[in-house]
Amino acid sequence: MMSRMIKRLWLCGLLGGTATTLLTVHAEEIGSVDTAFQWLGPNHKIVIEAFDDPKIDGVTCYVSRSQKGGIKGGLGLAEDTSDASLACRQVGPIAIKEKFKDGEEVFTERRSLLFKKMRVVRFLDKARSTLVYLVYSDKLVEGSPKNSLSAVAMMPWGDQPPKTTP
Repeated sequence: MMSRMIKRLWLCGLLGGTATTLLTVHAEEIGSVDTAFQWLGPNHKIVIEAFDDPKIDGVTCYVSRSQKGGIKGGLGLAEDTSDASLACRQVGPIAIKEKFKDGEEVFTERRSLLFKKMRVVRFLDKARSTLVYLVYSDKLVEGSPKNSLSAVAMMPWGDQPPKTTP
């Protein structure tokens, strides 16, 4: 009885932590295309989402990812594949608002009910004045080698040079 209660509390804490992580940066759905028809539930699809870097003004990242449909997918119980593609672009004057560590997580999204997430992390290539973004999928037991990379050269925007220090 007690061990079952502890497991439930642990699971609630885990799911609560996931929800908190998801609220850090919100992705806006840009659109989607159906890839396979499902008789019951939504179709399988590829979803395109956009999010702004929370610590750097002037950078938006676009992520495309697969999303399973069917009954499990419609209920949020399906494990989505690790496939994702990433394109980040300068969309305005670049200003680094606060310091960050290389490899810092910028965006996270759940890819299964438990343990699997898609993560976007950021690096700064100081020598080339470029921001580098990496998307990958992890899993508790084993990581996924599937990943995608995007780089944003910090360029002037009109007459405004990039602000590279917070």
